[in-house]
Amino acid sequence: MNEKRGLLIGRMQPVHKGHISVIQETLKEVDELVIGIGSAEKSHTLSNPFTGGERILMLTKALREYNIDPSRYYILPLEDIACNSLWVGHVTMLTPPFCRVYSGNSLVQQLFQEANIPYTQPPLFNRTEYSGTEVRRRMLNNDNWEKLVPNSVIKVLKEINGIQRIQKLNQKEISELV
Repeated sequence: MNEKRGLLIGRMQPVHKGHISVIQETLKEVDELVIGIGSAEKSHTLSNPFTGGERILMLTKALREYNIDPSRYYILPLEDIACNSLWVGHVTMLTPPFCRVYSGNSLVQQLFQEANIPYTQPPLFNRTEYSGTEVRRRMLNNDNWEKLVPNSVIKVLKEINGIQRIQKLNQKEISELV
């Protein structure tokens, strides 16, 4: 392989400025980056409120907003499978060849290590503030979440009624309240 290609895996629920920072830093190490949207089949829960397609839309628009050269990355949905020992094979079947995995997820790191595929923990950008959990918490509480995400992601979230979705998902069923 003449070009150095990496694989970055993240759920991006939603895409935030920390993700953009990690992508920018990772692109300093590789010629091309495959960005895998993890758990792409999951949506409409508090921890995974957005669909794989919505996350791809957010990321595509955010990378364009930050003037990241589209010839340097590919965005692919990566679905989970029920057997962790088979997941790495599943991922490698769905992606172009890569020389290294970039992920902050310890399970992802462990699975690729067991498959003898090198991984790197990317430098996390202000992780206490820039995390999907924090963005979703702020959205749920009508707190200032907008400063944590690119402007293009704010527009997508408004287009898909993302804030209302999270708030609706957080409501208890009447039967749970009795």
